[in-house]
Amino acid sequence: MAGVNVCIKCSMFIFNFVFWLCGAIILSIAISIRAGKIGQEILVPGDANLSPFIVVNMLIFVGAVIMILGFLGCCGAMKENQFMMILFFVGLLMILLLQVAAGILATTSKSKTEQTLNKTLMINARLLSSTNENERVFQKAFSELQGKLKCCGLVNGASDWGSNFQHYYKTCECPGESDPSCTKYGGKAIYKQSCFASINHIFSRRFFIVIALAFGLAAIEVLGLIFSIVLYCQMRKK
Repeated sequence: MAGVNVCIKCSMFIFNFVFWLCGAIILSIAISIRAGKIGQEILVPGDANLSPFIVVNMLIFVGAVIMILGFLGCCGAMKENQFMMILFFVGLLMILLLQVAAGILATTSKSKTEQTLNKTLMINARLLSSTNENERVFQKAFSELQGKLKCCGLVNGASDWGSNFQHYYKTCECPGESDPSCTKYGGKAIYKQSCFASINHIFSRRFFIVIALAFGLAAIEVLGLIFSIVLYCQMRKK
């Protein structure tokens, strides 16, 4: 029986250490997604309250709590502290329910999110042709972004820039007209494709990452609940 206890205790410690690492990874990924330039530069002028951000915010909270729970679980397993194990179990169960809720929220609101994103991009496309000084920050940020994504304009291509095209065409320029991805506009060889499709693709990919994190970690947490119950029962028998 002692050998079984030691085995369970060591397994619980290893699990919680890995669990702590998972929390750190989730936290870093979620923060990088939330603070990503795509979201900050393109959505803030329109609607920053898209549901992917709501779910990402939940994952940031989940990642931070998981790190705390992982530490708590390690201490509880090594010290064989029943109170710590109860706290670990209750905390993990609450996080599991929150995570499942986040995953369901993200899945069920996917189509609505895409519609909101498309509407936001359409609205923000008008800011590119604005001559208002207040929109310069957005225009400069988007100009840098289109250089990275190798596209031009937000929805309708270079025409989105209007009279501002001559100020920001540099980041639209491509290798040459012979390249199939290039076209001629305003006497310049620029990228034919607008950034709309590229931004949609980036958000879809991030959406998948969020869903995978939420449901993938849920399976690990169920294992943690089982481990904690078994170890707690062993402690009670002593």
